[in-house]
Amino acid sequence: MRVIADPPITKRMFAGTGAWTLVWAAIRVYVGYEWLSAGWHKFNDPAWMTSGSALKGFWEKAVMIPALPAKPAITYGWFRDFLQALLAGGHYTWFAKLITCGELLVGVALILGAFVGIAAFFGAFMNFNFMLAGSASTNPMLFLSAVILMLAWKNAGYWGLDRWLLQRLGTPWSVTHEDGPDESAPKAATTPLAS
Repeated sequence: MRVIADPPITKRMFAGTGAWTLVWAAIRVYVGYEWLSAGWHKFNDPAWMTSGSALKGFWEKAVMIPALPAKPAITYGWFRDFLQALLAGGHYTWFAKLITCGELLVGVALILGAFVGIAAFFGAFMNFNFMLAGSASTNPMLFLSAVILMLAWKNAGYWGLDRWLLQRLGTPWSVTHEDGPDESAPKAATTPLAS
């Protein structure tokens, strides 16, 4: 079986337990704080948690097509159609709660360093949808940070709960040391690239 090895810099950045784990921890906590504060603001706002009118207003503004030469906020017609269908069905009432809970969960998970790769994915997914709706704000930087955290999923939570959670769950990798594999770690299954 042939395996393509990672370059040494990539190993240090995304799989090592050295100084890069502190960089990822700082990014992780910052992004988590941004999500948690955004979700907490929405959680305490009846326009998000009761009526959903805040989300309704956001969607109505996003789907609006201005007079030429101005351009609409949404570039892709299929996404505009999707939001218009949600508006027509009154789905903003429950969708606002879903967004709020999603922001809170992503924020808490990232701050605690629990399932960092999964939390970063869902954060990036929300950023992606906000950007499709024409909202820039902090979304591009949070999206980029989430992509970095997804790349560093193995060690981004090293200074967090993932240090223990991922080992307990039997992730598909094992801890190795400079002098060889750690015999106490569970054996990892490998997938061949080519035979």
